[in-house]
Amino acid sequence: MSNRLVAYFSATGTTASVAKKLASTADADLFEIRPEVPYSKADLDWKDKSSRSTIEANDASIRPAIAEKADGMEKYDIIFLGFPIWWYTAPSIIKTFMESYDFSSKTIVVFATSGSSPLGKTESDLKKHCSPKAIWLPGKRLGSSVSEHELCTWVKGLGI
Repeated sequence: MSNRLVAYFSATGTTASVAKKLASTADADLFEIRPEVPYSKADLDWKDKSSRSTIEANDASIRPAIAEKADGMEKYDIIFLGFPIWWYTAPSIIKTFMESYDFSSKTIVVFATSGSSPLGKTESDLKKHCSPKAIWLPGKRLGSSVSEHELCTWVKGLGI
């Protein structure tokens, strides 16, 4: 087992594609954060104020259940945490994930997929839902067409 994990949530497959490339590049294990109740196309309609994703974005207390826990989380030292940017931050299910484990002394690096939205306040938002003893390295917004070379350069630049 690698001491690195790429844990990701992907609603449409874009983040999954990037996560798989990153896991290969970073020599990391891969874990998909799947919601207990999958998101439908209607759930993801950000233009609809009554869609599930919009309701979750507007209610900070919502924590969508995760279908299964990652085995052996205690063995990982470095966690790359990936997700699409929703309303300028991470989807609520990522907060569920962060609150489900003790990340003390673990290094966390977020990566988000988005066509144009920056990470914005994502990292500071997530730190509130994580052990204060976690070590955070600067995250990155990645486009869907990111190359393995770009990922390799980024990971090497992190010094981990």
